[in-house]
Amino acid sequence: MTIVFMGTPDFSVRILEAVHVTYGVDLVVTQPDRKVGRKKIVTPPPVKTKAEELGIPVFQPRRIKTDFAPIVELKPDLIITAAYGQIVPREVLDAPRLGAINVHGSLLPLLRGGAPIQRAIQRRHVTTGVTIMYMAMKMDAGDIITQRSITIQPDETSGTLFEKLSVLGRDLLMDTLPNIFDGTNDRIPQDENLVTYAYNIKREEERIDWNQSCHEIDAHVRAFTPEPTCYTTIDGKSIKILKVEKCEYPRDTTFDQYDNGSIIEIRDDYIGVKVQDGLVKVYQVQLAGKTPQDVRTFLSGAGRGLIKLYKVFI
Repeated sequence: MTIVFMGTPDFSVRILEAVHVTYGVDLVVTQPDRKVGRKKIVTPPPVKTKAEELGIPVFQPRRIKTDFAPIVELKPDLIITAAYGQIVPREVLDAPRLGAINVHGSLLPLLRGGAPIQRAIQRRHVTTGVTIMYMAMKMDAGDIITQRSITIQPDETSGTLFEKLSVLGRDLLMDTLPNIFDGTNDRIPQDENLVTYAYNIKREEERIDWNQSCHEIDAHVRAFTPEPTCYTTIDGKSIKILKVEKCEYPRDTTFDQYDNGSIIEIRDDYIGVKVQDGLVKVYQVQLAGKTPQDVRTFLSGAGRGLIKLYKVFI
């Protein structure tokens, strides 16, 4: 088999490794190296690092829509993608004898798009999973080959769920490939009536809306942890909110007199913020240019001058 693997982030790394160890990967296609962090250090994507470690040739087109000749010229039997990050043109999809398949982090047709893991947590789904599917020109709309589900835990973050779905995706793919190779796999069209979308996250979504319920804010923070993270502001200064706990209060309590976003509790290990239907306890924060801090450390340092009772996050 001549196999091309297309992927970019950590999610794809263990999938690439499993395919290569078992079948051999002839070419890895990944995104270009990018500048990362405040110092703008040029950094290769995780899949490139793993491919070089495994001795696999790497191709990094800036626009695969027009720069795809090395893939087609290889005449692959199969293309496997997992969180590649660019729309793959028809010329590439039509190149492999056995087709092009994708490892997608949701139970399609639910959560088509580039952020299915974050959106599953943000929308408070109780289950999600992985789909192995044939690729099509319409986003994540190809026929389903196999699926496997997993429970989303109450304290799940996108970081923990990425890790679990990467393992699940690897195992499901390895169970599915023999049937693809011998032509006995299923091919199930998606039900268009059940489609939902998980579009990429925009910068403006990272700001916390304290007018939401404690359940919505808790899910929002967990969905955006460890990245891109959520933030709020106080006295014009941006503060990342990294860990919270929801706490519903009865509607007749005295704190209802305060605006949503008001800091109404300050304890050794958390800051209590008034929201639509209760309290959100903030346990971990990060000031711009600083490392993450628990609230105890924050309040003993820079936070002491910023946080005063009844101040309001906006």
